[in-house]
Amino acid sequence: MVKLNARLVLLLTLPPLLWAGNAVVGRLMVGQVPPLALNAMRWVLASLLLLPLGWRAIATPAARAQIAQRWPELALLSFLGVGCYNSLQYLALTTSTPLNVTLIAASMPLWMMGIGAVFYQVRPRGREWLGAALSLGGVLVVLSRGSVAALARVHFVTGDLLMLLAVMSWAFYSWLLARPPKSMRGEARPGWNWAELLLVQTLFGSAFGATAASAEFALTGATVHWSPGVAVALLYVAVGPSVIAYRCWGQGVTLVGPAVAAFFSNLTPLFAAVLSAAMLGEAPQPYHGVAFALIVAGIAVSSRR
Repeated sequence: MVKLNARLVLLLTLPPLLWAGNAVVGRLMVGQVPPLALNAMRWVLASLLLLPLGWRAIATPAARAQIAQRWPELALLSFLGVGCYNSLQYLALTTSTPLNVTLIAASMPLWMMGIGAVFYQVRPRGREWLGAALSLGGVLVVLSRGSVAALARVHFVTGDLLMLLAVMSWAFYSWLLARPPKSMRGEARPGWNWAELLLVQTLFGSAFGATAASAEFALTGATVHWSPGVAVALLYVAVGPSVIAYRCWGQGVTLVGPAVAAFFSNLTPLFAAVLSAAMLGEAPQPYHGVAFALIVAGIAVSSRR
């Protein structure tokens, strides 16, 4: 594990900020764009944006043969991190409240550590458990707005289960980035740069997303209500939470490991609270500062060498 520095902190802080915006946009799109269609269009557009940067990964028969030889591993990676996680999150936002969704997402460090222990024999250290408790405490402060009574009023619905599945899929995705299969590490790994690897993921993810969206249209008859706002929203989710955030997260996870990176993901609900407050014209409250201090303390404790 590489020691945290300013560059790594930036790499791991940008994704939560962009993903917080994604959650706000996803909520705004309810009733305008069906959730599975939103996910499919997001990744098709992201693939088109990545094509000029990563075209070499699919440009020649030899390049496509490399993908064909590794398609099970690449398909699984894309299914978990591109297709499954994002579809489940958008579906969760249609029936669950932002409070419940972010509360469940705050369990990410625990899932990261649990999966690491069971499947990768990476035993969490005591300071990582302490960091998880501090970071989760910060998230609970945001979710409760400084009032414990608010947490007692939480009621779980179908969307909460979907978000739990989404968190589990993202935890597995992050571990696959940090501990790839033999065909994707060392000399066996294709000489792809970040854009080429992400393009391959988005192509597989677009296929999964298009299949799911087709089923959604067929079963529900839902339609997209196009408007300038919808177009801007699609551009944002394709560029920020997709290309930029996935680039930063992939590099950060590879350097510091999934367990430490997971603590940074707990910044997402804090950023979401600030963005929501800004959109509603409400000034940040003192509890935002308390939550930020707890989350940063969790990151610092868990990443100490």
